[in-house]
Parts: sequence; structure tokens; C-alpha cells
Amino acid sequence: MANYTQLLARIADRAREDEPTAPTLDLPAPLSPELIDSAEERLGFPLHPLLATIYRDFANGGFGPGEQLFSLTDGPTSEQAVECYLQARARYAGTEWAWPEGVLPILTWGCGMYACVDCRSEQGTVLLFEPNPGDPDAAWWIDSPSLAAWFEHYVDDTGWWVKAEEGEDFDEMPPWPGARERAAT
Repeated sequence: MANYTQLLARIADRAREDEPTAPTLDLPAPLSPELIDSAEERLGFPLHPLLATIYRDFANGGFGPGEQLFSLTDGPTSEQAVECYLQARARYAGTEWAWPEGVLPILTWGCGMYACVDCRSEQGTVLLFEPNPGDPDAAWWIDSPSLAAWFEHYVDDTGWWVKAEEGEDFDEMPPWPGARERAAT
């Protein structure tokens, strides 16, 4: 198992600089291993190890870029990652918009857009779900090849979202070809 100690320390330093969107001024308390196990049972798959470490050892959401990381479950954020995933899977089942299995929404960018972690990939690929053009075959993009790299972008203010806020152009994200295949499962 990877050691995320240095990255977690950097995330903690950066999170202290953010303005919390949760109802309290403090970060939500981390989740117990039992609550994470229960969430994984409801999801039907294990969280990516870094994501589990963050929820277990740091905070139950309430920090990060944009609208900030969802609470996994039982938290103060307006959306809960487990519920968001289960609702998306149910709502779009059997349609061309079927939500891919194992792809957990962790943050909203607004306007129906989500940052999601592919919990079935070894690196925890971070995907952007962008449905607004109206084409389900062009709604999934690779935001970052790994969850660790995505958090590095957050810590260093180098993510596409920073460039977008500053009105800069940012490189095109490559499409994620696995959406249809994983949605069928």
C-alpha cells in the first residue's frame, strides 16, 4: 500500500487556506474505518486507497478545488459521494447516459459537471463528467491520470480549474474511452 503521508500533509496545509463551504468553519471530522467499510459495501466496490485514506485520516470532505470535496457519507456537505453515485447509477440505468460502474463523483463543478474518481483503476484516474454539450459519447474526459496528481494540482494551484477561473485557455483533456464499456456493467 502506498504511503501518502507527505501528500496528506500538503493537502492539510492547503485546506487550511481554503474557505470552507460546510456549515461549520472547521473541516468535517474523518470517518471511522467502519463507516468507510459500510460506504464501500453500499457502493459495491472499494474506494481508491488514497481516497479512503483522505476520508479516514484527514476529513470527510469540505475542502479542495471548486465547490470542495463531497463528504463520503454522513457529512455536512450538500451532496454525499455515495448517494450521488447510487442516484446516478439508478437514474440513468439502461439509457445512453448510464453511469459507469466504480466511478465515484467526489466534487461538483456546477452546471451538472462532476470530478469523479475511477476507483477501479490502479492510479485512481480522475475524470471530468461534462454533460452540457448533450452528447453522452463526449461527456467523459480524463482530468488527471491519477488521484495523487489531481491533489497535487489542487495543492499547487495548477489545475485546469485555476486556468479557467483566470480566463486562460487550458489544454484539451483527452476523452475517456471506458465510459460506455463500464456503464454496461
